[in-house]
Amino acid sequence: MTDLTPQCARCCPPTYPILRDGLPAGISRPAPRVLYLPRTSRPSRSVLAVVPDATQQLQTTLTPSFLGLSASSGLLPRSNGATDVVIGVIDSGINPKGRASFAADASLPPPPSKFRGTCVSTPCFNAFAYCNNKLVGARFFYLGYEAAHERLNETVESKSPLDTVGHGTHTASTAAGSAGVDASFFDYAKGKVIGMSPGTAVGVAPGARIASYKACWQTGCASSDVLAAFDEAIADGVDVISISVGDNRKPQKFHKDSVAVGALRVIRKGIVVSASAGNTGPAESTVTNVAPWLLTTGASTINRRFPDTVVLGNGETFTGTSLYAGSPVSATEIPLVYGGNVGSRFCEAGKLNSTMVAAKIVLCDYGINGGVAKGEAVKLAGGAGAILAGVKDFGEFAYANPHMFPTTVITFASTEKIMKYLSTAASPVTTVVFHGTVDGRIPTSPRIAAFSSRGSNRRAPEILKPDVIAPGVNILAARTGESSPTGLGTDRRRVQYNIISGTSMSCPHVSGVAALLRQARPDWSPAAIKSALMTTAYVLDNAGNVIKDMSTGKASTPFARGSGHVDPNRPLDLGLVYDADADDYVSFLCALGYTADQIAVFTDDDPETDCLTHTGSAGDLNYPAFSAVFNPNMDNVTQRRTMRNVGCNFRATYTANITSPAGVRVTVKPRKLRFDARQRRRDYEIAFFTPQGAGNLTDKYTFGSIVWSDGEHRVTSPIAITWPWPAPQVAAM
Repeated sequence: MTDLTPQCARCCPPTYPILRDGLPAGISRPAPRVLYLPRTSRPSRSVLAVVPDATQQLQTTLTPSFLGLSASSGLLPRSNGATDVVIGVIDSGINPKGRASFAADASLPPPPSKFRGTCVSTPCFNAFAYCNNKLVGARFFYLGYEAAHERLNETVESKSPLDTVGHGTHTASTAAGSAGVDASFFDYAKGKVIGMSPGTAVGVAPGARIASYKACWQTGCASSDVLAAFDEAIADGVDVISISVGDNRKPQKFHKDSVAVGALRVIRKGIVVSASAGNTGPAESTVTNVAPWLLTTGASTINRRFPDTVVLGNGETFTGTSLYAGSPVSATEIPLVYGGNVGSRFCEAGKLNSTMVAAKIVLCDYGINGGVAKGEAVKLAGGAGAILAGVKDFGEFAYANPHMFPTTVITFASTEKIMKYLSTAASPVTTVVFHGTVDGRIPTSPRIAAFSSRGSNRRAPEILKPDVIAPGVNILAARTGESSPTGLGTDRRRVQYNIISGTSMSCPHVSGVAALLRQARPDWSPAAIKSALMTTAYVLDNAGNVIKDMSTGKASTPFARGSGHVDPNRPLDLGLVYDADADDYVSFLCALGYTADQIAVFTDDDPETDCLTHTGSAGDLNYPAFSAVFNPNMDNVTQRRTMRNVGCNFRATYTANITSPAGVRVTVKPRKLRFDARQRRRDYEIAFFTPQGAGNLTDKYTFGSIVWSDGEHRVTSPIAITWPWPAPQVAAM
């Protein structure tokens, strides 16, 4: 597991001259016509727009089984594991060296002939040794990053496709990694995939090929590099793009958002784009990647935990979580102190009083520094262990971190009780018992991770985001050997696999499912694939109750779970889809008030779009979810949709069943949709009326659903109503 062998020196210069897009000489791609440049740059006359560059942030043994994927039935065998699909991963690169997830696979046929990409070789990245019939592409993009951050520090980072951060290796292997045995993080998460040996890690789409586009570096991802990666992925011919990147600020205007711009370009080519929802929850209206053409994924738990027990001297016990892999803490009681009484409430390095900390367990407050850094600070001060306080807004959620020192994270509620014990006990003592990996039905799963960003959609309130949720908590996947699991300079450990949480982890799960569905249904558009995943998602946990939100302990809403938890197998026999194409998205932009010049950024056309020919409201986009926004003095909102019959039964009649949100009366016209061999598409209108007395509501949002069913299939869409009290905060155009 631990690998302390010397790694490739990161100061290696590229073998070949590097062009403006970060590619070796001789490898061409269509130049993007929208340039993200420093403010001092001047555009040429052929450039459509100049946008100030921005830095964006990077936001599996058990999960394929948790998703219901099986080698014997369902989507996995029907798609042949997605062997004809290439997933482009825009992230921090990839480290295939010695990683089973990216090794050549004799069971795979040659890569798809339609893929035109390549691997770029440098002294630090030997493409001839690393690339094969699994890893079919590897490129890197850095000029935008260097313009914003000066030259790359090549003693720390590798100017090559090599992943020195660890994020891209993890996401790529989650989406499409080959099977690797004896997979665990120091024996944590050594689970079993159905039909495979214990300890086997495999990606969601194990037959899919991976093309890595490194656009992210130590401190983030420049918009211009992200856009260049999108353009290169189009030229290479990928089928799905997985991008776990987002802006932690409020959503940008769509024409200034490189992910939105790049994604609409690739969707025009029939490429599915899966994106992360962001990690700034649980506050409302924090979701990122909110463009309707993106498949945006929030994070949820699986039925696996890494618990420990904090035992106080008075007999009280509290459950924490940790990935500590060292010697157990002494079973005897150890003196307990609060960081604020021994030099630093946040347990900052160099501020703790070693005399007062020596041989004690320290309770540290949340904030200032990271969890692993707090544990290290206590260790350096001579402590015996650390207990890290939880975040109040996170409720029942606590992060499991790969500590080198006996450290646990507890919830805020537990923190308050321990603080009370500290203030009342004459000689407070404690110990921590680590339990390793625990699988089971309690607590219920899935649950919404507290950090997962939430709706409503600040940029386009009529589009409900996120779209779906997927596993994103404590996910085991491949790790680069170029950095330690903690990222601390004192951590000399190098591992094959690591455990991480974030919507960056949930995104590649959906990317893998989309790849499987792409091969099983090659004639479906990106919007149809997205619709299939959204309208078949489930909203009940393993106890039969509505999926809970860990931040509140209560039932989640569509602003946390979207349409629900992705179910890979149900889209195979779907019935109906909500389809859309690039022209529909242009109409949506027109409805939002975007100008012809701004729309040209997406279409690569001269400013020719005439919005007078595009009628309708933003809420009329043929989206698989409904979000109606009521302003003062409005008494109704009407939205329009078109459904396409993709089921085997050409002659089918679907009936609508409505669960009305509180405060509105919902009507659907027509109430029945009749399809036959000649009429595969049907339109309908859904109207939301505010009856007298709706103003007595105190909720800002209310929720419901519409289900179309023919008795065999159920096509479900959530409904969200936004009320004008208090006035919603919507980002200005």
